[in-house]
Order: sequence, then C-alpha cells, then structure tokens
Amino acid sequence: MISKAKIKFIHSLELKKNRTAEGLFVAEGPKVVRELMRVASPRLVVACEAWLRENHPPAETEVLCVSDEELQKASLLKTPQQVVGVFPKFSTEEKNLKPIETEDLTLMLDGVQDPGNLGTIVRIADWFGIRRIICSLDTADVYNPKVVQSTMGSIARVRVEYGDLDALLDALPANCPIYGTMLDGEDLFAHPSLVPHGVVVMGNEGRGLSLPIRKRIKQTLLIPSFPKGVETAESLNVAVATAIVCAELRRRGVAGNP
Repeated sequence: MISKAKIKFIHSLELKKNRTAEGLFVAEGPKVVRELMRVASPRLVVACEAWLRENHPPAETEVLCVSDEELQKASLLKTPQQVVGVFPKFSTEEKNLKPIETEDLTLMLDGVQDPGNLGTIVRIADWFGIRRIICSLDTADVYNPKVVQSTMGSIARVRVEYGDLDALLDALPANCPIYGTMLDGEDLFAHPSLVPHGVVVMGNEGRGLSLPIRKRIKQTLLIPSFPKGVETAESLNVAVATAIVCAELRRRGVAGNP
C-alpha cells in the first residue's frame, strides 16, 4: 500500500524548487533505477511485486510493494515502468567548481534548455567516455524527470555540474583547446589540428553560443552538410551535433588517425 501523502510527495518532486529543498529526485523504470542503485541508495522505492522479486534495494531504503493501479498513481510517466525510485541528488551546483582537467575531454553546455536534449547529451557523454559536463545556470535541470529518463541511466556515471562558464574558461591554460560549433567555423572533418582533449562547448537550441562564450572559443568548428551546394536542413539538433563532434574528437585520438 502507498499513502496519498507519499504519492503527493513523489509528485512534488516534479518541481525544481522542491527537488532543491529536499535534495531528492525521481527516477523510473528498471534500467534507470538499477543503474542509479549501483552508485547511490534510494530513499524510497515504489515497485510492483515482479520487480521486487528480481531486485533488492539496500536495507536502509523504504520499500513499498504496490499494485499496478497504485504504481500508476505514484508514477510521473503516462505509462509506469515497474518501479519508481526517489534518490538523493548528487552534488552538481558548486560555487567553486574544480578546475577543468585539460588532458581529458570536457563538455560545456551554454543555455541548453530542452530536457530531452540534455538527457540525450548526458547519454552521449557516457558513450564516449566523457565523465564531466559543466552547464551554465540557465541550462535545464539535470534532475528534471524528463532529463533523468532521457539519460537511460547514464546520469549515474556522468558528473553534471552548474557554474560560471566564463570564469572556468578564463582559468584554462593558454594552450588548452576550446572548441565550439559555429556556421562560420572550419570543417570538422578536415580540420588539421584537432586533438582529443580540451573543452567542447555546445550552445542553445535556437541562438547557439552566447556572445561572451563565442569570444572565448579558440577553434570554431562546422559540421558540414552533404552534398555541398544543395539546400538542406537549416541546423542540426544540439544533441545530434554533440554526438558528431565527440565522435570525431575520439576518432582523432585513435593511433594513426590524422
């Protein structure tokens, strides 16, 4: 059984102000909850009997076995997926973020506001072995339920932080590459001096990179459309563009590739 108060509490976490106040967020579905349980103990698990037979939350977790009807009421999804978990937030908002590791590849997001895009970018980062994403304060909240679901569990492995991008970029050594995609950039695939480390900055879905960030980009990149001279889509989705840039940078890191 699950009380009305408990259902109300779970649904309250749809709002950022409540997630911030409680330090908690909601994750749903076997895959996402399983991945998160590998790195954190859920505060609460609401699940059907079939899920609980195959999974064993930590002893300190409050576990509620519910019917399909009760799970429907507790879930934030239109179609519940066996389990709802309430987890403690990871530390992502810091006044003094750690310096960027210049020998690694780091993603920065400048005003990415669509939850689905942010979740997909977290998943892309996980795929390409990028363990840190730093977001501007106007980027979507990584603990938005839509973002959490879009990550498909990658939120458990990729650290997402929020802070002052300008200050972090200004603190980088002069020889650290700072990449940004722009319409007047150099062809990503023909660029002669890409290296598989540094910082990749991706911009807002509509306006691209903000002016202060553009001034700090050292190597502007263009993802060319094909074939040349033929009218194509005006732009690429920011998550798709992120995947293409990360794939090319990782390819450049393979021995023997130009």
